[in-house]
Amino acid sequence: MRYAYYPGCSLKGTGKAYEESLLSVFRTLGVELHEIEDWNCCGATSYSSVHNSAAFALAARNLALAEPLRMDLVAPCAACYLVLEKTKRYIRNHPHLDERVRRGLQAAGLRYEGNVRVRHPLDVLVNDVGLDAVRAKVKRPLDGLAVAPYYGCQVVRPYSTFDHQTYPVLMDRLLEAAGAKVVRYPLKTKCCGGSLTGTQPDVGVRLAWFLIREAKKRGADVIATLCPLCHFNLDSYQDKIARTCEKVSVPTVYFTQLLGLAFGHSEKSLGLHRNIVSAHAALASRSLATAG
Repeated sequence: MRYAYYPGCSLKGTGKAYEESLLSVFRTLGVELHEIEDWNCCGATSYSSVHNSAAFALAARNLALAEPLRMDLVAPCAACYLVLEKTKRYIRNHPHLDERVRRGLQAAGLRYEGNVRVRHPLDVLVNDVGLDAVRAKVKRPLDGLAVAPYYGCQVVRPYSTFDHQTYPVLMDRLLEAAGAKVVRYPLKTKCCGGSLTGTQPDVGVRLAWFLIREAKKRGADVIATLCPLCHFNLDSYQDKIARTCEKVSVPTVYFTQLLGLAFGHSEKSLGLHRNIVSAHAALASRSLATAG
């Protein structure tokens, strides 16, 4: 299986551990990712409020670069996935926007015909690779590890292309295939605060606190996420949460890091050493800690 790959800015920066673990997991499963050349920032979800048509053109440039590869485009970051999917749909459904974006792309010597299918790794792993293939690669089952699956608010909303819009379950099933004990987590699509932690910190930190507190109440050893911003908020602000709300601590990891552990990869190769709130003790308590 071969896919075009759009890493986005986060996976080359604060979300580096996501890319490290994603690439390791895909290699183990025989999935090839071909990073598109000269990709640019997708604009995330904020640029559209600055200049709407320019934001669409910025995102469409990545679609135009991917289209000649004739492969589905994998976008791991939830914000990138949402922006690229939204851009594709808006261009298709709004002719006046399509025309403006086309003119912008033509000025850069590019064109986009609307033939790129945007995919999230979770979708690829469950619906293309398959749970049976994942189970076959498990060397060290995540037996006893209680995981709260946190999807965030962007990967299935407003577009539920591969999972349920209000109560998604594909990450749950994937982690169960790796042997984890998935706890019932009703807040799995509640917003983590997003950029509010930087603009309205009292509000943002409180939203993150709700999520961590609920995971703790449910008996989770770790929170598993698929969004670099969600991971950043839940991992980076636990000290501030303890000072302003309540002392509560649960390590936050990427779902790909847990899969990599189940496949026998080391913590370091999966970027687990990059966490602010270390997951090592939680993993060691379940005999899942590794060296190297």
